[in-house]
Amino acid sequence: MQKKILEFTNILRKSGIRVSTAEAIDAFEALDELSVDQREIFRDALRTTMVKRGEEVPTFDQLFDLFWSGFHDSLREAFGEAAAGLETFGMDLEELLRRIAEALQNLQGDLSELGDLAQALLSADLNMLEKLIREAAEGAGTDRIENFLQVGFFSRRTLDQMNSEGAGAELRELASQLEAAGLSPEDLAALRSLIEGLMEAARKSVRAFTERELQQQNHDYMEKFRRETLLEKSFYHLTEDEIRRMREVVERLAQKIKNILSIRRRRLNKGKLDLHQTLRRNMSHGGIPFELIFKQRKKDRPKLVILCDVSSSVANVSRFMLQFVYSLQEAFTKIRAFVFVAEIGEVTPLFQEADINEAIEKALDGGDVINVYTRSNFGYAFHHFWQNYLSAIDNKTTVLILGDARNNYNDPRAWCIRDIHNKAKNVIWLNPESPSAWGFGDSVMDKYMPYTDLAEECRNLKQLSSVIDRLVL
Repeated sequence: MQKKILEFTNILRKSGIRVSTAEAIDAFEALDELSVDQREIFRDALRTTMVKRGEEVPTFDQLFDLFWSGFHDSLREAFGEAAAGLETFGMDLEELLRRIAEALQNLQGDLSELGDLAQALLSADLNMLEKLIREAAEGAGTDRIENFLQVGFFSRRTLDQMNSEGAGAELRELASQLEAAGLSPEDLAALRSLIEGLMEAARKSVRAFTERELQQQNHDYMEKFRRETLLEKSFYHLTEDEIRRMREVVERLAQKIKNILSIRRRRLNKGKLDLHQTLRRNMSHGGIPFELIFKQRKKDRPKLVILCDVSSSVANVSRFMLQFVYSLQEAFTKIRAFVFVAEIGEVTPLFQEADINEAIEKALDGGDVINVYTRSNFGYAFHHFWQNYLSAIDNKTTVLILGDARNNYNDPRAWCIRDIHNKAKNVIWLNPESPSAWGFGDSVMDKYMPYTDLAEECRNLKQLSSVIDRLVL
């Protein structure tokens, strides 16, 4: 068990969780007081002794599940599917093995003449199969796996190390011997079907083990790969699980931008060396710069007004833009947020009263603010904003509009955006559709573009992040 704890400790360290020797010893001592069978208590004991920071808990939990459990369950599932195929022949695995044993008696033989893998496969001995797979994977060097492209290579090496083809040949030869010994055609067909199912289950199990090993040994790489995949995945095609994970990615990106802003503010506070004034000030010292003079440059934080289309087609884009902006609210003097489909309503108070994620869900839902179950009408929404909120815009305000400009053939009232543009510092429009679709069909994007300072496609988090970078950095 101590060897397993040390292996787990090394995996945690490779994934960025710092575990000291003293903490590993604490884990050994904790195991003296409990059993691995008490799964929840066992996990809590290791987490308590090995994890020091709250943000490391999710990584620990994922690695714990990968290392201490799960593979035996996947084995049971894979070989259960192979045995379930016997139902079409009107029998189960035990019944088939009994008939095979009876037929083998006529040949004066038994299953012990088969190799270890063939025996384990035919009897579905999951403990033996797990042991053989782990030993073969160790011999194949699977612990050196580094990326997805190597999964097939190490799976093949592990199967070769196990001699899976040899085990398959043994089982097929056994079927031929039993056919000669008089095994009924029905039983023979069931056996041959089972053998093919078992060999496929073995291949699936070895690949599953290799993928789990990749997850364990390269958790940081895998997480980075997932995040980069999410960055470029279209907002239109996100699953519920990916939306949840995307929130975490947005938080990471926002924190990264915050860190950059913090460094820049410190530099701005100090200022840039003013060589001309430094030389003038130090003329009395013979030009030796005893006194340094810095240029003080203060970057004004912009005001921000956000107009978000929350119709179903673009709701995810609005979701993550609102999360991004409000995660960086210290980068702006003031933020006012509005949502619209046809009606427009202000949701700024939601972000002052509730947690950011809760506020976003309420804003997208509309609630008592607007009717979100109507057809899009950009012209109506902009006209309402022009009538009631135009005073919120001045020459320090950046107006950020997010929507696909699909107006259902209504009047676009582009002059409202013209008047907003005339008052604002900048008008930026983010459209989740490809520019090639702008102005076609019921799109009125071409009517609004002359009154924007920047109009860009924004269909994934990478593009959104790029726009936010330019806005605040």
